[in-house]
Amino acid sequence: MAEVSLRKRVWGWMLFDWASQPYNTLLITFIFAPYFTSAVVGDSTLGQAVWGYTVGIAGVFIAILAPILGAWSDTTGPRKPWIFLFSAMYVVGSFLLWWAVPGMQDYFWILVAFGIGLIGMEFATIFTNAYLPELGPHDEVGRLSGNGWALGYVGGLIALVLMLTLLAENDKGVTLIGIHPVLGLDPATREGTRSVGPLTAVWYAVFMIPFFLWVHDAPRRTDVKNALRTGLRDLGRTLKSLPGRPSLFAFLAASMFYRDALNGIYTFGGIYAKGVLGWSVVNIGVFGIIGITSGALFAWLGGMADQKYGPKTVIVSSIFVLVGTVIIIVLVDRQSVLFMPVEADSSLPDIVFYFCGFLIGAAGGTIQAASRTMLVHQADRSRMTEAFGLYALSGKATAFIAPLSIGVVTGLTQSQRLGVTPVIFLFAVGLLLMIWVRRNGDRGDATSGTE
Repeated sequence: MAEVSLRKRVWGWMLFDWASQPYNTLLITFIFAPYFTSAVVGDSTLGQAVWGYTVGIAGVFIAILAPILGAWSDTTGPRKPWIFLFSAMYVVGSFLLWWAVPGMQDYFWILVAFGIGLIGMEFATIFTNAYLPELGPHDEVGRLSGNGWALGYVGGLIALVLMLTLLAENDKGVTLIGIHPVLGLDPATREGTRSVGPLTAVWYAVFMIPFFLWVHDAPRRTDVKNALRTGLRDLGRTLKSLPGRPSLFAFLAASMFYRDALNGIYTFGGIYAKGVLGWSVVNIGVFGIIGITSGALFAWLGGMADQKYGPKTVIVSSIFVLVGTVIIIVLVDRQSVLFMPVEADSSLPDIVFYFCGFLIGAAGGTIQAASRTMLVHQADRSRMTEAFGLYALSGKATAFIAPLSIGVVTGLTQSQRLGVTPVIFLFAVGLLLMIWVRRNGDRGDATSGTE
């Protein structure tokens, strides 16, 4: 087999972000989640609570298994077989969402299918992220991570535009450009919107081909049985060493909270807009286009800022922006904007919420790309999949807090506005813990304490 150039390997790796982003963009945030809560469940408040429980439960599975699988993979060597398995879960889980018909009585298995796809997507991400330090010099990983994240946002944007213009119907049965869903899909049974599942599955399957063809894999080091035992032993050693590695420990703890808060925004942004502002799927899609466009731009710019100033500066700045944005969101509804009363037909709440979407996309893109870089600076190169498994554990160990707390607070207060307030606290805790994170990890350098 001919040697694949480094340039192709980098592009193959970045195309995973392109291939996988529609699960976040189309299913979790802008199309399927609002559709499921409003049309399938039929009650936005109940739907928000049910959706929160589902994402939280999936997060528990990811938290338990991620570091174990990562340690196992680092010991055996190859990562692609794992990625193929999790890709199959992604494709099957998302494709099954086609059968989420409006008003169905037993939607439990739809939630199971969504959870399977979500777990597959998260595990595949862990294993592909572990390739990052192998793709270029240490001081280039920030730019590479930012470029990959930006490319992912572009992929999500294109998929979202295709959904809005050709498939997702509004209450009048037409798409954003005023046509009936293509391919003869029936708007009366919401087949255009339901096609988001198969579209997400096919998109991923097609665009993962370059990844499997171009990205190099490590040779097998040991058999699976011995690898599991050795991997678990090494994982235990790593976990025991964390208190003695304060920078890595602080970063994992900080990311545990601020990423949970960010995922809470992504998970419930479209649901919130549907319930509080009465937006249609098309309105939410436009909100998504704005957020994804700013995310792509600022992930790219953030990658350059990361390379120049370091990932910690980018992460802290992004958290401040996100906290301010959530505060604004909570203070916006059809009756008032930032405590100022507005007319019932005023477009000001919509404009402000669109602007919040721009800020969420910008800060969310930069913080996720910079976090991926920060872990590379903190972790041992020889145990990188395990490190990203721990990163997933830190992100999922409390991943149930945001969705479940949003579900609980929404249920207790019967208010979607008050229901999203827990994310402010999570961001604040993450920001506080970043004080102890050093730029070059526990290796330290002369400037790391001040960055």
